[in-house]
Amino acid sequence: MAAAKKSWTAALSTAGAVAAVGALMPWNADRGTVPSVRLRPDDVAVTALGQKVYAAQCAACHGARLEGQPNWRERGPDGRLPAPPHDASGHTWHHPDELLFRITKLGLAKAANLASFGSSMPAYEGVLTDAEILAVLSWIKAQWPPSIRAKHDEMNRSSSPQR
Repeated sequence: MAAAKKSWTAALSTAGAVAAVGALMPWNADRGTVPSVRLRPDDVAVTALGQKVYAAQCAACHGARLEGQPNWRERGPDGRLPAPPHDASGHTWHHPDELLFRITKLGLAKAANLASFGSSMPAYEGVLTDAEILAVLSWIKAQWPPSIRAKHDEMNRSSSPQR
């Protein structure tokens, strides 16, 4: 992720984004899931936070320009898939908001309810707050072309009747 714009309001915007996103994240302790996650790619404060977090936590594997690692569809010698791109060429936009959030927070195996899965994607629970995870995913979505964003929005509407 490129560095966030520097301004005297950046700290206030970041704090406001964390507070605003936190209010949108009703946690269901019984199921360990977030029942209603909605990305906010048009919220400037949220995406500014997401850009900073992406640069610090995600860009090393997924690329500064969301390009992913080379040969991301082919397993390496360790049996793991390289980090996929998060741009329009990847498959991130093929997954609904809730699943993207769960994968980021809980890790791929737990999010997909698998006993194990050979993935280098770490779980960010305890590393990032829910607000930071939502912000990163919102920033990623904000980088997609309008046609991909529209497809992702439609998929979210189809996968979640309450939207």
